[in-house]
Amino acid sequence: MRIISCAALAAAIALHSGAANSQGKTAPKDAKLYFITPHDGQKVRGGFWVRFGLRNMGVTHAGDEYQNAGHHHLLVDVNEPIDSKEPIPQDKSHLHFGAGQTETLLELPPGTHTLQLVLGDAKHYPFEPPVVSDKITVRVRPPASARK
Repeated sequence: MRIISCAALAAAIALHSGAANSQGKTAPKDAKLYFITPHDGQKVRGGFWVRFGLRNMGVTHAGDEYQNAGHHHLLVDVNEPIDSKEPIPQDKSHLHFGAGQTETLLELPPGTHTLQLVLGDAKHYPFEPPVVSDKITVRVRPPASARK
């Protein structure tokens, strides 16, 4: 009897941890996430518009459980890969657009920066397979008033 209880407990723990870590939201294989602006290698000044493009999926609010739909996350200067078994972090380098936004005015300090988009499901988990854009590089110039 004790062996059966231990086996049942182990199975319950395995099922619970799998459900907590892997969301299993599938994305169409032809889904494409991309930047409309800026372009890779573009030089920008001050605050600049970043516009997100998405093909073969829809954009919705965080928390909305629609099939083949999610919301945008913008990764700024992130080098570590996203863990598909964890929600996308929310901090100064992982910007969430849970209200369904498809653009933002981004302020970055002068210098070279990388940008990448990741589509998250209702609970901020990446899809399977992950729907991510190519990583682009932008060079932020100082404001014109700061140049001499």
